[in-house]
Amino acid sequence: MSFRLADCRPAVVNAVALVVALCAGAAFAQNTKAPAAPNAASATSTAKPAAPAPAASAPAAVAPAAAPHNSNWMVSTKPGDATAGQGKAAACGACHGMDGNSSDPQSPKLAGQHEMYIAHQLHNFKLGERQNAIMLGMSTPLSDQDMRDVGAYFASKQPLPGVADQALVEHGQKLYREGDPARGIPACMACHGIDGRGNPGAMYPQLTSQHAQYIEAKLKDFHNGTTWGPEAHAQIMPTVAKNLDPQDIAALASYIEGLHVADQGAAAASP
Repeated sequence: MSFRLADCRPAVVNAVALVVALCAGAAFAQNTKAPAAPNAASATSTAKPAAPAPAASAPAAVAPAAAPHNSNWMVSTKPGDATAGQGKAAACGACHGMDGNSSDPQSPKLAGQHEMYIAHQLHNFKLGERQNAIMLGMSTPLSDQDMRDVGAYFASKQPLPGVADQALVEHGQKLYREGDPARGIPACMACHGIDGRGNPGAMYPQLTSQHAQYIEAKLKDFHNGTTWGPEAHAQIMPTVAKNLDPQDIAALASYIEGLHVADQGAAAASP
């Protein structure tokens, strides 16, 4: 069963409020540091007031908060060039398909995914902040501009629509659109949109038509605490997924595979 964007009025107010709270909590946890313990010089100066502590010891006691080392890497790059990216993405086709529509359900579809999201994940693979031996090897030779070009190429493609398991639709749709506030589960659509298109500005990926097998595997990883980088927003999915049970994960994965906007099927079928 495929899903098109139709008239619907889901009850998402509480779910949206919940995801905002989760995002804020993740950001707070990411940026808050415990106070540093006093060093030996400070203890000595307290015991002997007549002997002042060395001037250098005071600033050393509390180090300034450092931004994630990859947070500004994209500043030096230009917007991606899809034409240049086509050649650079040729090696990606073996797993992800030449147009980003992978035939292997274990490899994610990249077609239609946001340029900066793809580039950012390639950067995380290259730095080892997201662990995958194959992707480490593929991303290591790429420059930051290469990553943006590859992202632009796949972003220009249309994802082929998938099909959901009818038996899982009701459960998956409810979680995706409304969440389950009582269990601390926000609506997926609060970040990823009702049609699964995501939010490129907030670095929330497109999910529409993604392989259920891939989504299920990633949700299980998130449930077990896997993160995809040091930024605050990378902590959101582990925080959400820890509250999902296996039935929730299977239903959401299937529902997402069948999710697409009304005109996507026609666009994907066109030459």
